[in-house]
Amino acid sequence: MKIWQVDFYRRPSQDASGQILWELLICDATRSFEYEATCLQSAANSNWVAAQLELAAGEKLPDVIQVFRPQSLSLIEVAGRNLSINVEPTRHTLALKQWLQEKQYPSALDKPPPAPLPENLWGEQWRFATLAASDVETRFSDRPIPILHIPEHLKPINLGLASTVPVPGVVIYGGRQSMRLARWLQQARPVALNYISGAPDGLVLEAGLVDRWIVATFEDPEVTTAAQTYQQRKKHCRGLHFLLVQPDDSGMTYSGFWLLQAED
Repeated sequence: MKIWQVDFYRRPSQDASGQILWELLICDATRSFEYEATCLQSAANSNWVAAQLELAAGEKLPDVIQVFRPQSLSLIEVAGRNLSINVEPTRHTLALKQWLQEKQYPSALDKPPPAPLPENLWGEQWRFATLAASDVETRFSDRPIPILHIPEHLKPINLGLASTVPVPGVVIYGGRQSMRLARWLQQARPVALNYISGAPDGLVLEAGLVDRWIVATFEDPEVTTAAQTYQQRKKHCRGLHFLLVQPDDSGMTYSGFWLLQAED
């Protein structure tokens, strides 16, 4: 499968007459393929992007274009639709962000303050948990879980983690709301679940491209200690962690499982 990482955005530089330039950057995950082109802001539209994609592709267009910047997404989606290319919004465009950093272009995005999770979705209780790295995939792969998100690049074996390393996570017991919560999370596209210290402390879900949601708040010292341990364990397994939604603690039924990785 041919996958490109693409960014299209206005740049700090200007042309000789002082007009704003937009730059299109295209690369693959290894940066063995790179393509760049610029245009004036007046020409920055989906037709120009589509034409450049065709020029960059040569005989074979990509199957998937990955986009991390919300401001680029709609233009690239239109261009992709015109060329029958699937466009995937994702924060996981490491090669492209590295290239932007080398060019000294900003790749950090403004993120809104976290919003409360919709009340009608919240479960009955939650807890911190761990799984041995060897169990992360095998424990759930043969279970009939309606929503299962285990990306290939996040499998512990592909991150070089020893089988005994404890992978931290959060389990939410959703009760009757369990499937509704799991479906909502699937649409929100979870990226990472982080402990944030404050007054009160909380768990914040990073989702989509820039979305942030308050999953839980707490002031109990024991829970805070557990949260700090959870955050430390993430550091020991390259940011890997999980989110599990199930109706209750019987271990019989699961609604959704996501393998996540904290952003750098």
